[in-house]
Amino acid sequence: MKKLVMLSSMLIVSTALAAAPADTLVIQESADIPTLEPAIAYDTASGQVIENIYETLVTYKGSSVRDLEPMLATKWTISNGGKTYTFDLRKNVKFHSGNAFTCADAEYTYERDLVTNTSDSGNWFLAEPLVGSQSNAKDDKNVTWAKIDKAVECNNNGQLVFNLVKVDPAFLAKLAASWMGIVDKQWAIKIGEWDGTEKTFMDWAGKEGLDNSALNKQPSGTGAYKLVRRDANALLATAFDGYWGKKPAIKNVIIQKVPELAARQQAFLRGDADLIEGGGRAVDEEQVKGKSGVVWIDNLPNVVSTGFFMNEKINGTQGSGKLDGAGIPANFFSDVNVRRAFAYTFNYQQYITDVQKGKGMQRTMLLPDSFPGYDAKVKKYSFDAKQATAYFKRAWGGNVWKNGFTITANYRAGSVGAQTAMEILQKNLATINPKFKLVIQAKQWSEMLKDSNAGKEAMIIIGWAPDYADADNFLYTFYSSNGYYFPRSNWKDAQVDKWLDQARTTVNQAERNRLYSLVANRAYEQAPYLLVPAAVNYGFQRDNLVGSTAQTYNPMLGFSYTGTFWKELSKK
Repeated sequence: MKKLVMLSSMLIVSTALAAAPADTLVIQESADIPTLEPAIAYDTASGQVIENIYETLVTYKGSSVRDLEPMLATKWTISNGGKTYTFDLRKNVKFHSGNAFTCADAEYTYERDLVTNTSDSGNWFLAEPLVGSQSNAKDDKNVTWAKIDKAVECNNNGQLVFNLVKVDPAFLAKLAASWMGIVDKQWAIKIGEWDGTEKTFMDWAGKEGLDNSALNKQPSGTGAYKLVRRDANALLATAFDGYWGKKPAIKNVIIQKVPELAARQQAFLRGDADLIEGGGRAVDEEQVKGKSGVVWIDNLPNVVSTGFFMNEKINGTQGSGKLDGAGIPANFFSDVNVRRAFAYTFNYQQYITDVQKGKGMQRTMLLPDSFPGYDAKVKKYSFDAKQATAYFKRAWGGNVWKNGFTITANYRAGSVGAQTAMEILQKNLATINPKFKLVIQAKQWSEMLKDSNAGKEAMIIIGWAPDYADADNFLYTFYSSNGYYFPRSNWKDAQVDKWLDQARTTVNQAERNRLYSLVANRAYEQAPYLLVPAAVNYGFQRDNLVGSTAQTYNPMLGFSYTGTFWKELSKK
C-alpha cells in the first residue's frame, strides 16, 4: 500500500495510509495503467488519466452520450455536404509546459495520429474518413503525405479545418474520445517526438513502441491536471495552476495499483481511498453496501459489451499443440461445433446470480441494448449440457470428445467477475467430459492487451467501452474482419463484412438496423463469441465526495469510477 508523504514530489511504500485529505482524491484499482500516450492509448485504464491531462475539441454535455459541447473548440460549422468541419478554437489556453495553445498544436496532433496510426491504436476510426484507409502510410501506399496534409489544416483565420474524403455522421463524436486530446507540438518535438514534417513522416509511420514514447513519460496537455510522478504501482497528478477553466477543488489525484480486493475494500471503508475498483455486484453489496461512510448508487446505464474470445488462429503453442488431450492446435476454435459447444457450456443465469446478484441481462449481440441497432429478437444461447455434448461430439470429426483438450485461458488480474466467469466455464467443461481441461490464470492488463492483440491468447474475456454512441463502434469492432478486435478472435465471415460495410455507407437508420439484425443472427449461428451477461451498473463512493456518480453520471467519461472529469469533483 502507498502512503502520501510529499504530495508535490513523491510517493513511497508504507504499511498504512492516513485518511485521504480533503484536497486529495485517492483511487485504488487492480490494473496497471498501460500508457499515457494519446496516440496509442485505447483502453479504459489509460483513458481515465488521459482525459484529465489532455483535452479534446468537444466533449459530452451533462449525462448525455449523444449531445456534445465545446471544450478546446468554441464553435464549429459543417459544410461541403458534410465533408468539411471548421472549428473556432479557444484562446488564452496554456499547456502544462507553459506553451500557448494554438491551431498549430491541433493540426500537429491529428496529423501525428494519422502518421503513427497502428492496428492497436484508436486512430483507425479517425483515419478512415480523413484519408480513406484505416492504415498508415507504411501499411497502405494509398496513404500519402499529401492526403494527411490536406486532411487537417489551419486556415488564415486560425481555424482548424478537417477535410473528409467521405461523409461520416459520427465524426464529431469521434473527436470526443479521450485519446483525441490535443498535444503540445513544441513540447513533443523538444523531447524527441515526430517533428511534424513531410521529410520525416515515413520514419514515424505506424511507429512501434509508441506506448512507451517520450510523451508517455512526459505528457503536456491543457487539462485541469498535470502528471507529477508515475511508476508501476502509483500515479500522482496535481491541479494545473495555469488551467484556463474553473480551478479544480481537488488539488491532488492519486491512483494506486492494489491487486488484492480485500485490501482495496479495507482502505475504502477506512476512508483511505475515495473510489476503488470493486469485485462485482455480489461481492460489493455484501462487503461495501450499507457500511458507514459509503454512498451506494444503483441502476446506472451500462454501455459496455463483454465476451469470451475464442481465437481461431492462435499465434503460438497451447500445450502440446495437438488435439491429444494435452493441448489444442492453433485452429481449434475454427470449428463452429467447438464454438457452439462452448456457448452451450457456459451458465449465463448462474453468472447473473453469482456475480451480478440477479441484476443483469443476457444480451442478444455485443452491443449495448440502449443503442440504435440492437435487436432483442435475436436468439440467445443458454446453458444446455446435452446440446454442448452433442456439438463436442461433432467437433473435429469426434476427436475432441475422444481425446479431450487442455486450454490455458487468461483473465485480467484483479477482475473478480472475469475470474468467476472462467471458473463457471471450467467447472461445466469438466462435468461434461473429465478430459476437458481449462487452465485459468490471472494476467496483468497491459500484458494481456499486447499478447491478445498479437493473437497469442487462446481464450480471454474482454469488453468494449464505446468511443462514441453508435452501433458501428461495437459491431464493426467485434464482428468485422477489419475491426479492432479481429486479431484477438480471427473470426471472418464475408457476408458479415459486407453487411457491416453497407451499414457504414448509409445514414438511413432503419436500413442500418436491418443490416445489424442480419449480423446478429449470423453471429448467433456461428458463435464467434460467448456473450457475457451485461450488468445493471452501479457505483459507490465515500460520502464526502461530491460531483461524481451520485450527482451526474455520464458513462462516456471517467469510466466505472466517476462518470465525470476529476475537475468536477470536490469534498465536503
